[in-house]
Amino acid sequence: QVTGHLDDCTCDVETIDAFNNYKLFPRLNELLESDYFRYYKVNLKKPCPFWDDNSHCGMRDCAVQPCPSDEVPDGIRSGSYKYSEEANNLDEECEEAKRLGAVDDSLSKETRQAVLRWARHDDSSDSFCEADDISSPDAEYVDLLLNPERYTGYKGPDAWKIWNSIYEENCFKPQNVKRPLASGRGDDGGHTFYKWLKGVCVEKRAFYRLISGLHASINIHLSARYLLQDTWSEKKWGPNVTEFQQRFDEVLTRGEGPRRLKNLYFLYLIELRALSKVLPFFERPGFQLYTGNESQDEEMKQLLLEILHLAKSFPLHFDENSFFAGNKKEAAKLKEEFRLHFKNISKIMDCVGCFKCRLWGKLQTQGLGTALKILFSENLIEKIPESGPSYGFQLTRQEIVALFNAFGRVSTSVKELENFRNLLQNVR
Repeated sequence: QVTGHLDDCTCDVETIDAFNNYKLFPRLNELLESDYFRYYKVNLKKPCPFWDDNSHCGMRDCAVQPCPSDEVPDGIRSGSYKYSEEANNLDEECEEAKRLGAVDDSLSKETRQAVLRWARHDDSSDSFCEADDISSPDAEYVDLLLNPERYTGYKGPDAWKIWNSIYEENCFKPQNVKRPLASGRGDDGGHTFYKWLKGVCVEKRAFYRLISGLHASINIHLSARYLLQDTWSEKKWGPNVTEFQQRFDEVLTRGEGPRRLKNLYFLYLIELRALSKVLPFFERPGFQLYTGNESQDEEMKQLLLEILHLAKSFPLHFDENSFFAGNKKEAAKLKEEFRLHFKNISKIMDCVGCFKCRLWGKLQTQGLGTALKILFSENLIEKIPESGPSYGFQLTRQEIVALFNAFGRVSTSVKELENFRNLLQNVR
């Protein structure tokens, strides 16, 4: 049921399906299985900043298995500050320094200045996410391949509270406009809501659609990797068509499901656009995917560049120039609101009671936040020098891993939709 043209874009569903499923998805999957991209450092012990929350999911499928540090490649452990030539060559003392500011005196003056610049850059206002302090003793490496995103049994009031907080308080929506399918509130089939959405500026509409697209993507993963069998001898995960239909079928969701799926495609276009824009940052000879395994690092950098060139070749890119394009003062104010709303959503992820859901929620919001940071840094990216450090625009290893894994999740959702289409045709 989801076909044709996407609102606010020049693109259509079929073009994305063909491009993603046959060209991009297989290459991206290969990249994400490599050592550089499979280890993500995360603090799952941060307290929820918005409400007292002791409702941790007690089910075993909610648990996250952190990595023993000797399993994480040396290059990732030692170079987890910044991925530039200078950072990879920092003295060991610097790598042991607990925080970037506490730089050892034995470092050269230039290196010290570079490290402090990075620290300042990280505190600057271009970030769309509340990043974890990865030097905290509570931050641990997680192997994403051993902790896949799938159905964990985490649902009900706790999960609803998270999404409700995101939509009601962070999507620019007035309290008196009720969301479609809001329970027990005399829902009018979303008429008032979509009238409101159509009337707001393109940026606020885009914000809502990105969040809705992210929500749809997560629901597709849960439906596609559902616990189908749980016996003492084995667990079996696979697609659950009924679960998928409850969330997306046009009749069962009173027209809401197809809209959610179109928002997923919108999210895909935004993240794809960011990948096409960030190519100059990764193309520099000084940039390495540094794990300590030289031949694999070189091979993965080539694959990464191939994926970014492929992203750039996509024929119907989203045109983000319509964003924040009005009166300069108004545009700056709106952009700042946009950033703070998104930052708030990244903080809400620390309130998710299921640790596996929290891990993937944090990673996907950081990935989308990094994509937004790229789209709003186009001028800085264009000025990146061919060699030497890129002070104007930087990405941490965390942001790089989150950016590609988050896009990997959206790309997987688009691929899974094809699978569900085929399964549903067989059902009929």
